[in-house]
Amino acid sequence: MARVLQPKDREVTAERLLDSSVRNSYQPELDVDWDAPLVEGKGFLPEERVSLYGTELWDRLTPEQRTELAKHEIGSVTSVGLWTEILLMQLLARYAADLDPRSPHTHYALTEIGDETRHAIMFGKGLSKLGIPAYGPPPIVRSLSKVFGAVIGGPAMFASVLVVEETTDRLQRSMLDNDDIQPFIRMINRIHVVEEARHVRYAREELVRGMESLSRPMLELHRLVTAVVAYTVVDIMVHPGAYKAVDLDPRQARAVARDNPHHHETRRWMSEKVTEFLSEVGMIGGPSKRLWRKAHLL
Repeated sequence: MARVLQPKDREVTAERLLDSSVRNSYQPELDVDWDAPLVEGKGFLPEERVSLYGTELWDRLTPEQRTELAKHEIGSVTSVGLWTEILLMQLLARYAADLDPRSPHTHYALTEIGDETRHAIMFGKGLSKLGIPAYGPPPIVRSLSKVFGAVIGGPAMFASVLVVEETTDRLQRSMLDNDDIQPFIRMINRIHVVEEARHVRYAREELVRGMESLSRPMLELHRLVTAVVAYTVVDIMVHPGAYKAVDLDPRQARAVARDNPHHHETRRWMSEKVTEFLSEVGMIGGPSKRLWRKAHLL
């Protein structure tokens, strides 16, 4: 394991992340031009990343419907991201409550909560600008997440954070320099990518530290929890309402997307970096690995 991932470096890492936060953070209220109109002819998501791309249903859509579906799909992903940001704030607050308040490591956890608060507001303003619903997860997932948030901790918590952050990060990075995408979406992505890079560093190191003391039964439990989170998150990223918005039957379109090889490849592409890391540190393995394959993340 690289030296930077060793526990003795926890406070050093925190100091560096705190310094980076001071030097390289954004204020979305000021750094995003919320008053600028949407640019005619610009898209919302690369076509090849839309869930129906490459299917017969996709071929039947007009260019206007394809653009509208992309808008609703990026809005749905944003809604899920907003919801997970709020869950993460709750988890981090509980985590920080048990730490030494004098420690830079604690200070960075609190700093990250501040980042996530701004991100959640930014995503909410983005949804308003797009003029679409805040889709979010289905009621059953919202209900189960309350239990999850109350009991999860340790490696599974940090691994789950990485799954959410790094899958969306891959999608956002792909649009940063894409001139075909709406400028305000690219700016939101830029802010999130820059600040989430620190969050990912923090979570990766804490995951490795937590893995060191796990017994075999506890390892399998943390693996299972992480696999369930990964399976659920990718399954709810595109809300059926996105299909209804372009006059498709939501159930039929969702079934087509679930069977779409192009969509499967997008899922693998989005999760490629995080699954490589989680496999390397031992968080993907054992019986629960089947869930990762079933979700088309491996």
